[in-house]
Amino acid sequence: MKKVSIIDVAKLAGVSVSTVSLVLRQKGKISDATIERVQSAINELGYVHNIAAANLRANTSNLIGLILRDFSDSFSIKVMASIVQELERQGYMVFLGQPLDDNEHLERCLLSFKQQGVAGVIYLSSDTLNPHLPEKISQCPLPLVVVSQSQPAEGCNLVMRDSRQAASLATRYLIERGHRNIAYIGGLEKDLVRHQRLLGVHSALRQYGMALRDENTPACSESTESASLATRHLLEKNNTITALLCHSPNAVIGSISGIHQVGRTIGKDVFLTQQVALIGFEDMLHVNLTSPSFTYVSSASEEAGRQAAGLIIRKLKEPDLLTQTITLSGQLVVRESA
Repeated sequence: MKKVSIIDVAKLAGVSVSTVSLVLRQKGKISDATIERVQSAINELGYVHNIAAANLRANTSNLIGLILRDFSDSFSIKVMASIVQELERQGYMVFLGQPLDDNEHLERCLLSFKQQGVAGVIYLSSDTLNPHLPEKISQCPLPLVVVSQSQPAEGCNLVMRDSRQAASLATRYLIERGHRNIAYIGGLEKDLVRHQRLLGVHSALRQYGMALRDENTPACSESTESASLATRHLLEKNNTITALLCHSPNAVIGSISGIHQVGRTIGKDVFLTQQVALIGFEDMLHVNLTSPSFTYVSSASEEAGRQAAGLIIRKLKEPDLLTQTITLSGQLVVRESA
């Protein structure tokens, strides 16, 4: 059987080969009627557009390299899914890399991207302890977009979750519900996201003439056991605390255990002294299958993915585009725990 060519499509549609090419590449100003004729001819003939060959001829690529360092980071996983969905919708394909370190493995990953002919790179940062990007990333010669929960020291095209805004929003909500003794559980002392959130908590409390005491912000390692122990010790020392902001999903789960160990329950009623309100900073379906369901500030992960995909595409189409920073605010989702 003869292979169908772009010339055959052009003849059947009654247009030029260049017009068919423009339709396939979604370029130029082509009327809807012409696009419909070309698509009809493509479907009738069963023509398959060889994107790789077209990219080679045009010295372009529809491949985007996506680097995910930590598959245990729920925010990055959700952002990745959104990026892939949006890029595929826009006609791009994703080449995924997961280097085991920021040195040799990351270098090999970027070399592999280059060999595959990727047009640009999206880096999902999950290191909340280091304000600097890996050197191999900051010096990446390809168009680059970084997605992070904190502000990197290096200037780059950035899509960032506003951690300070999220904590301020949650704190104001608790204050307006009558809570006056609010604590923050979890995160290591040097965690950049924890630092930003505590700034948000302090800011909201100051607006109402209140302050956050250091002893009410216990840091702990990222484990449910550590969060449980920290919560128990906190509530034993200060039984007037009625609300907890939980640093991570593990901190939420650990806090539940700690609250129950001191004989208290989870709930939003500030006038029932045994109840402790809980607010997290991302949705956790595995926890929300239980009762009560949990109040949280959305991570804006889906929007972060869409924005990152859109930004890398704009960067490819406009190489001289000035460095962009897109900061995304979370939305409070009120459920039963606060």
